[in-house]
Amino acid sequence: MNERPVWSGRFFVLSQPTGVLLLMFIAGLETDLDQFRKNWKSAISVAVGGIILPFFGGYAVAEAFGFAQNYALFMGVVFSATSVSISVQVLKEMDRLSSREGTTILGAAVVDDVLVVILLAVMMSFLGTGTDVSLGVLIGKKFIFFAGVIFIGWLVIPRILKRLSTLQVTEPVVSMALVVCFAFSYFADLMGIAGIIGAFAAGIALSQTEFKDTVEAKIEPIAYSIFVPVFFVSIGLNVTFKGVGTQMGFLAALTIAAILTKFIGAGLGARLTGFKTTSSLAIGSGMISRGEVALIMASTGLQAGLLLPEYFTSVVIMVIITTLVAPPLLKVFFNKNTNGYWEIKKG
Repeated sequence: MNERPVWSGRFFVLSQPTGVLLLMFIAGLETDLDQFRKNWKSAISVAVGGIILPFFGGYAVAEAFGFAQNYALFMGVVFSATSVSISVQVLKEMDRLSSREGTTILGAAVVDDVLVVILLAVMMSFLGTGTDVSLGVLIGKKFIFFAGVIFIGWLVIPRILKRLSTLQVTEPVVSMALVVCFAFSYFADLMGIAGIIGAFAAGIALSQTEFKDTVEAKIEPIAYSIFVPVFFVSIGLNVTFKGVGTQMGFLAALTIAAILTKFIGAGLGARLTGFKTTSSLAIGSGMISRGEVALIMASTGLQAGLLLPEYFTSVVIMVIITTLVAPPLLKVFFNKNTNGYWEIKKG
């Protein structure tokens, strides 16, 4: 009798969505709006440039390889994602995290996350529905969701957490934080939006409270020791190298386009707001990595039928390569900038 216990299979299935929700919740918690305020003009310019060009780049590559319209559009969304967690570690090592370039990368990552999440919500609503739905109903639901989370997140949650923090019970704030995370996710699902959008919104709301560090310190061990690893295992289980050999042209085009569009788009956004050439190139390098954000989107798209299973592995490989390419490029251009090479003065 070598049958696997039924409960273990159920745990694995249930922990996959839990892992991705907690991962997005933590991403929201780590979203530092103060970084955005420091260089908001440059941050917006870099983020927008790093979304528009990659979106059209991903769409163009998919179209060139014969993808249907909805698949091509979703590929553009995946291209638009950015994860600067590795770039942040590199900047810390180089003691450049607090530089103007470093704070712009962090601020742009905040804007990028918010805009891409909204873009994903729109795409999932319009492309992920299998039946005819009124445009007015879709827009109305989006308005209700975002208005609701803004009101609850900024006015209700801080008061509840402050009241709960005085109770003499075990971890009331952390428990409430998890309730908020899953409640926002459920609310998002009811409004026809992916649950990960709700989890991200919950994280941002809690990041603006005095309990941010406490919640993050308590939830990260739970998430990263149990649920998040299961999510990444599920990503690996969906990866199959069968047929990848016939997709080498697609994989090469996908990877090159992913690197160049984000590098050029974000770098151009920095240059337009007064950064010198090497500083702009350094910022563009810092925005290349797609990391866990693109993996979450790819997994979500796979489940929603917006990403063909046979191309999932190629997308995962592209994400890995962009994540590996970003740190060395970042070091090269930051060193060039520090040593004064290739400098072109503004004006």
